[in-house]
Amino acid sequence: MLAYALEIEQRHTTGVARGGAAAAHSENSLFPAGKSSVVPPILEETETSQYYLDRQTRTESNARTYPRRLPLAIRSAQGIYVKDMNGTTFMDCLCGAGTLALGHNHPVVIEAIRNHLDAGYPLHTLDLTTPVKDEYVHAVFETLPAEFARNARIQFCSPSGADAVEAAIKLVKTATGRQAIMAFSGGYHGQTHGALALMGNPGPKVPGLMPDVHFQPFPYAYRCPMGKRNCGDCACAHHTEHQLKDPEGGLPVPAGMILEAVQGEGGVVPASKRWLQQIRRVSAERGIPLIIDEVQTGWGRTGTMYAFEQAEIVPDVLVLSKAIGGGLPLAVIVYRGELDKWQPGAHAGTFRGNQLAMAAGLATLRYLQDHDVCTHVQRMSMLFQARLGELARAHECIGDVRGRGLMLGIEIVNPHSRDSFGRPLGDRQTALRVQAECFRRGLMIELGGRHGAVVRLLPPLTITAEQVEAVCDILSDVFKAAAATAREAIAAHV
Repeated sequence: MLAYALEIEQRHTTGVARGGAAAAHSENSLFPAGKSSVVPPILEETETSQYYLDRQTRTESNARTYPRRLPLAIRSAQGIYVKDMNGTTFMDCLCGAGTLALGHNHPVVIEAIRNHLDAGYPLHTLDLTTPVKDEYVHAVFETLPAEFARNARIQFCSPSGADAVEAAIKLVKTATGRQAIMAFSGGYHGQTHGALALMGNPGPKVPGLMPDVHFQPFPYAYRCPMGKRNCGDCACAHHTEHQLKDPEGGLPVPAGMILEAVQGEGGVVPASKRWLQQIRRVSAERGIPLIIDEVQTGWGRTGTMYAFEQAEIVPDVLVLSKAIGGGLPLAVIVYRGELDKWQPGAHAGTFRGNQLAMAAGLATLRYLQDHDVCTHVQRMSMLFQARLGELARAHECIGDVRGRGLMLGIEIVNPHSRDSFGRPLGDRQTALRVQAECFRRGLMIELGGRHGAVVRLLPPLTITAEQVEAVCDILSDVFKAAAATAREAIAAHV
């Protein structure tokens, strides 16, 4: 790298000696030295958020989502805070759907990006290696259980979790020679063609998706898929095992099972330790590779480096994205070496060589490790859970509070309605009002889960105790206002 930089500098100097600055620019325009002559665009910052939202509406796809319920144009961001073009500051408990593990523009990430650029490292290398990539790969392996890392392989994918899921599907089908994939109700694995077929929610699906996907029940304690009103003895894994054993069960032996240890988009539904251990045993006994999708949970989100660690299991394939790029696009799968049966070029992607993301991701990982952020996440989670538990006891529209670490969900229900099992129905309209009122008070949150009735919190892993209290204070005010509105509505009908 140093020799490369010296060669460029020497060519630039020679060009100046031959014919002055103009000649140097002509001969070496591809390799400019010193400051760039390109003038950055001057952004017009006198307009309001609404100006940019209107322009976005006129130019962007109808598939856009977040601006419809979080109507702002962001001017600047730092940590948990973002400021819009109106000068209004918000607390961001969405954080790029969990991508920004350290929050916005963390100093160690910005420094890593600047150092990478100043050192002259490449930005993009396909799957050619570099010192940055080499260090990144070995740092990722060091985060894994020793028995997994010992013989692991890594595949860099196009920079989205969905493409990594596609790679995982292709990998296990190649390794086993089988076709079927087993997925779980409530699961979300992205919106590419194969990943979309694995989604529990049929809403976004289109005709002709990947065939041979077989869904099994996921252990959702508050709304037990086996029909129990209070799930104290989960039977979901027994059901799956029976279906695989039963010669008349209708299930082929799948090429792989894919699951989230904590379902995110599905409503922040954590799988129990017992269920995960049972599914791991069932899959291992039948030679079915277990794919664990940790796109949203990986790198500390749940209070451990990976959510699967809390169940003391090891997957056959691990899918990672979001936090691993330090806020920049990056996705990988890590898998057992014995599955590495595909041929050169069997999976590729132009931007799998995103070196800047590797540098930012490496800085993020080192910060998580050096500052014991996982322990901090556990402490902040306890604060959140205590405050949210108080809210649940005070407001009957809160049916359940759940989650792991700083991946938290509040299920909003209509306490006056019941499903066929006697459980209160999810209340999307109240959840939407909660989201809107939080936004009006300066808090950005997202909704998910069945009927979009789960308020989701994904704050930075570096959130402070004071910020936790501030978030919960806003939520408290919003739920008090919602309760008052509900009382007024009831009184109007009396």
